[in-house]
Amino acid sequence: MGASRTKVAVIDPSGRLLGHAVKKSGIDFSVTAAACLDAALEMAGASREDIVRAVSTGYGRGNVAFVTEKSKTEIGCLAKGCYHYFPEAITVIDIGGQDNKIINLDAAGRRSSFKMNRKCAAGTGAFLEEMASRLDISLEEMNGLARQSQEMIKLGSYCTVFSATEVLESIRNGKRVPDIVKGLFYSVIKRVLEMDILSGQVVMTGGVVACNPYIVEMAEEMIGRPVLLPELPQLAGAVGAALYALDDKPETA
Repeated sequence: MGASRTKVAVIDPSGRLLGHAVKKSGIDFSVTAAACLDAALEMAGASREDIVRAVSTGYGRGNVAFVTEKSKTEIGCLAKGCYHYFPEAITVIDIGGQDNKIINLDAAGRRSSFKMNRKCAAGTGAFLEEMASRLDISLEEMNGLARQSQEMIKLGSYCTVFSATEVLESIRNGKRVPDIVKGLFYSVIKRVLEMDILSGQVVMTGGVVACNPYIVEMAEEMIGRPVLLPELPQLAGAVGAALYALDDKPETA
């Protein structure tokens, strides 16, 4: 239950993803969570009566009515979900709607460190959403525009307010929108990479990554090595929560 988007993942006893859904969290978290659950169950060909265990995570995890177990932290769920796909020493970079996270895991999947950016929207999905509004484009257009860039415009400030001023100044000076958008992507990646050391194989997750795959390519160039993605990057935390639920399932006769 993220501040921006709500995600539900339905898995079977082997951990295989059967159904999933993503919706804007909106103003009623409980209603949105229920709608996501119903959509994910429909994809899985299941009903609510088939649910053995349910775990919630994220900003609004306390607003999920159908949860049967204690909620888990989003750090823990992201770590568990990513290690499920990549069982090795990894550094998880999650770029979400309202915050960013870097989680370092050892080869056994144990968390060795994590950093989280909570106090500033710079470098998050909210930052890109604000900049898209300034540029009078949709969020969905940003990835394609960034790929068209011929001369990236780097921003001097990480602050959302000051960056908006820089973007307006670039527009006034006749700079191309694709060059500005690529500069915004660069700002997001640079902001995240400065949060902590990347100690293992890098894995990227989150809605920003899922919707803007060019950010992953740019990150690979900036760190000089390949970046891995889970099957559905935006669902990594939800999959981790479902795996926690699977761990807690009761013994069957």
